[in-house]
Amino acid sequence: MTLPTTVVRGVESALEDHTGKTVRIDSATPVGGGCINPSAKVITDSGEGYFLKWNPTSPPEMFHAEVDGLKALKDPGVLKVPEVVDSAGSGTPEDPAWLLMEFIPPGRPDSHYGRRLGEGLAALHSSAAPPNDVHGDTPFFGWHRANFIGSLPQQNDKSEDWIRFWRDLRLEPQLKMARDRGHFTGPDGRTMEDLLSRLDEVMAGSEKGGPALLHGDLWSGNFYADSSGSPVLIDPAVYRGVGEVDLAMMELFGSFPRGFREGYSEKRKWAPEYDAFRRDLYQLYYLLVHVNLFGGSYVAGSMAAAERALAY
Repeated sequence: MTLPTTVVRGVESALEDHTGKTVRIDSATPVGGGCINPSAKVITDSGEGYFLKWNPTSPPEMFHAEVDGLKALKDPGVLKVPEVVDSAGSGTPEDPAWLLMEFIPPGRPDSHYGRRLGEGLAALHSSAAPPNDVHGDTPFFGWHRANFIGSLPQQNDKSEDWIRFWRDLRLEPQLKMARDRGHFTGPDGRTMEDLLSRLDEVMAGSEKGGPALLHGDLWSGNFYADSSGSPVLIDPAVYRGVGEVDLAMMELFGSFPRGFREGYSEKRKWAPEYDAFRRDLYQLYYLLVHVNLFGGSYVAGSMAAAERALAY
């Protein structure tokens, strides 16, 4: 695999700063799993392996935000998260933005993998905010910076009102973007408006257990077992919200690993309202994101989630 020349130069310079010795990249092997950025495992002349991703058209803020999120997830020390080496580049074809981090080889989940993931995620959701997330003496929802969900911008303005945050900064921006692209007109649009107008009623009491530190994009491709069978988190879209958001994303395109629910529930309350209808409210955001990233095939799923939420 051939890497962009400016990326190679930047990565080698970053590794020299990181290791204190001259470093050259010997090889690069493609790594699958993502749909936004090319990625590779790079091997240096000393035999060390690192994970590299880059993008010639994305704003450099995308990787800066990911660095911020990885550090936030790593700080509590409750789940394994790759260590960041460096990030640079301007996000142009001549100077692609890039991110270099520790390479944690994937392995087979051991018999305790799901339970440990559940316990670790519950501990993450219960962890204290980093020091730079001070908002007076009042806990807040949001984050100290904007970031990205996939390649789409995600605003995280600080708020003390979870329902308002979810309506104003999650559902409404994605719905507007989808409408601008011709989706959710007619009866579908009226259903969405009905849900937004009734959100105070539908989400009453949902703020309990928050603000929690969230991964923010916890689909099955963003957690895996390392070579010892222990869980690893990658590719975050971090902010402080309600832990049920991460649970909902885990279930959107799959199911919890065996033992996960028991491990999570032992450490953190599992509200019956989540299973009844709040799962749908939180999955709706990610379904709208998929409409905007991948097109109309996700409209039906978005409508089904909205209708199920309104039924309660």
